[in-house]
Amino acid sequence: MEHTYYLPAEWHTQSYIQLTWPHAGTDWKYMLEEVEACFLNLAREIASRQPLLLAAPEFPKALEQATYKSNIHFVPCPTNDTWARDHGFITLLQKNASPLLLDFCFNGWGMKFAACKDNLINTRLYKSGVLNGHYINCRNFVLEGGSIESDGKGTLLTTSTCLLAPNRNDTLCREEIEQYLKERFNVLQVLWLDYGFLAGDDTDSHIDTLARLCPDNTIAYVQCADTEDEHYGALHAMEEQLKTFRTLDGNPFRLLPLPMPDAIYDAEGERLPATYANFLIMNQAVLYPTYAQPDKDHRAAQVLAEAFPEREIIGIDCRALIQQHGSLHCVTMQYPENVCPF
Repeated sequence: MEHTYYLPAEWHTQSYIQLTWPHAGTDWKYMLEEVEACFLNLAREIASRQPLLLAAPEFPKALEQATYKSNIHFVPCPTNDTWARDHGFITLLQKNASPLLLDFCFNGWGMKFAACKDNLINTRLYKSGVLNGHYINCRNFVLEGGSIESDGKGTLLTTSTCLLAPNRNDTLCREEIEQYLKERFNVLQVLWLDYGFLAGDDTDSHIDTLARLCPDNTIAYVQCADTEDEHYGALHAMEEQLKTFRTLDGNPFRLLPLPMPDAIYDAEGERLPATYANFLIMNQAVLYPTYAQPDKDHRAAQVLAEAFPEREIIGIDCRALIQQHGSLHCVTMQYPENVCPF
């Protein structure tokens, strides 16, 4: 794959991690202090290890005295929200060539939410000079980073409920979308997950909330063991389908089940989409969401340590993040090697 442009796996060597910071002009206004504390934890764990790319209308005051400030590359940007995974560039690599920075259309997960400012963040980042690579305009296709997973070897994992959802690319059928993905990302197979959901999810079941590709032909996925839980049927069907998936060599994937967090509800009684699958892979660490559930938080860490034995496993309390129906991976976007020009 290194001799042509390809979509690297998340565990490929990275240049940056991007955060798009919350502020009073976003949906976080009513709980800004609480969510900013979560972002501060994220910023500390990221920027103390590798460069952090930060987008926001202004530099956060909470970071002014940070010991890791020198490792933050800030670009002022008007923003609607904070979900960098879905409005950020998707990067392709080729050996001895400049990266390709693919800018897809972000339309607020099927026009559910305003995204006019977030959809312009990428062009602002590119024009600022903080990114090395060729800008590729892909805005005629709606795609969020949280909806696809790559193993860097020619396999793409996604969900049919998201990519085939109305108000994204509804003029295209499944076969046409699959062909587009194969051509755009130079992949050899697309594995469509047809089952699985999380109550309270706004994304139409992004793959990064349900099942994640990991090194050595491994998939870490959410397993629901409670037959009384509303998710049991769909997640059991998802588990059975995962067992049928094959690598390009024709072998089954190694499957590592992550526990299902105990139900968490918002003030109105709506269940929130808590999931341990929404972890971020970094160069030397894996950041994963925790939910003040010690037994299950610990079990999730054990599973991730099995998937990433050479990386430090670090929990970040994400109870604030799920109040707006997302978690840790959703607010981050990694950029692979050679993207940072500094």
